[in-house]
Amino acid sequence: MPGPLVTAVDTVQCVHMGRAMPTVPNPRVTAMGQPTVLMTSPYVIAGCPFATASPQPCVTAQFMTGSTRVLSNGQPLILADSQAITVPNGVPLIIIPGQTRALGQ
Repeated sequence: MPGPLVTAVDTVQCVHMGRAMPTVPNPRVTAMGQPTVLMTSPYVIAGCPFATASPQPCVTAQFMTGSTRVLSNGQPLILADSQAITVPNGVPLIIIPGQTRALGQ
């Protein structure tokens, strides 16, 4: 299903509200002047307050789904409805897209 392309400056958070940032933005494809993010780029998470029996905040995340028709360097891009999982907790990321003009599928 088509959706907005995620850029490096879009708000992405773990479900505990820790801020997730891509480690490698993709400057070859931009949306609204901002670099997009490839599905293969890991995210680092800062400020995750989650703690269980032993404190284990979300540290990194990896996207498992991305665009199927729009590619950059042969790699899928992250869309607003893409799914990711965090390490070590295994919870999803929440994407709040900042731009809605550039769509991918």
